Amino acid sequence: MEMELHTIETDVQIPAKQIIISSAGFHREAPIFKKTSPFIEANTEEVSLSKLKQDCIIPVFTKDNEITISHQEFIDSAFAGISKLFPNEVIDTPEIRTSHLIRGRTPDALHVPAKELLEHQRTMYYERMAFIIRIPSITENINGNELALTIGGVRSYNLENLYNKKTFEKFKFFIGFQNMVCCNLCVSTDGFKDEIKATSSHELSGKIMEIVQSYNIHQQIKNMNDLVDYKLTEKQFAQIIGKSRLYNYLPKSEKALLPELLMNDGHISTIAKDYYNDESFCRESNGEINLWNMYNLFTGANKSSYIDTFLDRGVNAFSFVKGISNALSDSNSNYSWFLS
Repeated sequence: MEMELHTIETDVQIPAKQIIISSAGFHREAPIFKKTSPFIEANTEEVSLSKLKQDCIIPVFTKDNEITISHQEFIDSAFAGISKLFPNEVIDTPEIRTSHLIRGRTPDALHVPAKELLEHQRTMYYERMAFIIRIPSITENINGNELALTIGGVRSYNLENLYNKKTFEKFKFFIGFQNMVCCNLCVSTDGFKDEIKATSSHELSGKIMEIVQSYNIHQQIKNMNDLVDYKLTEKQFAQIIGKSRLYNYLPKSEKALLPELLMNDGHISTIAKDYYNDESFCRESNGEINLWNMYNLFTGANKSSYIDTFLDRGVNAFSFVKGISNALSDSNSNYSWFLS
């Protein structure tokens, strides 16, 4: 069965830079951040919104030929929602990362050898997409690091049954902060929805607005600030690294009794290496490291995650480090296993 694909246009116009400063927000000025690295690196490439709109075809549900909500519609819906909720703030252009390029060809090129295909006979779309949109007029400083309020999401067509009739489509969305020292994302459970179901871009925009409105900015900032006050000795940090490696090999019955840790051995190795080598978040001269820096080692390692697991692991990193802070003051915490 062939999957019919379409190109579509969306109505929302995203400006190159919305330069309106409000009296609201944490800081009254919108600093100009110099992008130093992408927010996710593994197996992705950066694309522009215009490329998605002009060059990418859109899959349909084959049994009823109904069009899917495209990647660009998801981004436009998010932008429309935050523009309504933050009408007087600076809103940056979206930063978009994609993976799993799906190539095709037009019907008239069915028997044309691949090397002889003309440009208008080629089709393409990306199976998976992640994006962020920064609101740099809402910032906070934690331990000398400037953070900007950021929203974003993930869409994966592979999670949809495109060979069936149109039904609810699934999206992941978050609101949190981006550490502009390293472009790491700081996402808490409160600002993350691992599955939004929608059948239209209008419905999707409404659900995005609900998440943003329910998000407690001040609470996440307090929680992140609190991490600065907790320090690990070199021995405690080494204990966490060692127990984190053991965690993935525990018997299921024992693992079920412990808090979830989604980082794999590759991430843990990166965290251990950066404990010594990271320019911004490495250990102190005596080997100690505060939990804010450790948290950023976790979010930095998470950049190597694929799009599908990136947000889930980012949220888990915050929960894990927050749990470690609780274990430092309460030996009965179930996170104390990682320190014992």
